[in-house]
Amino acid sequence: MFWPWSNPKPAAPERRSNFRLDKVFPVWLEGDCGTARGVARNISTGGLFVETPVTYPLGSQVRVVFTSGEGEMAAVGEVRYVCALTGQPRRPSHGPVGVRGMGLRFLRFEVPDAVREIPSGAPEADGHQVH
Repeated sequence: MFWPWSNPKPAAPERRSNFRLDKVFPVWLEGDCGTARGVARNISTGGLFVETPVTYPLGSQVRVVFTSGEGEMAAVGEVRYVCALTGQPRRPSHGPVGVRGMGLRFLRFEVPDAVREIPSGAPEADGHQVH
């Protein structure tokens, strides 16, 4: 029996093929449209979503810089989509809420030279030990 509020259609299968990291990171964005700050969300090996008030044109390349106390790492991605979402909070007194950002597909990673040096005994990409 179907209730009027039930959804008789099964949920669509997940199209994403990569594991998602459920963390947020502050990032710097650099591209032809200038520099901006953002918050990286929904990160996978294939790309990420960046929440930012400044978006870049579809198809443009954006350098995303992740910083930490140990240094920085950067990735270059292609803007695949731009979105602006608005909604109503649980308490109407807070007014409407919104998120603006863009989805990027990773093209390449820029790894500092210090990270490229593999310490002795660490496994290589092919699984062999470095001696």
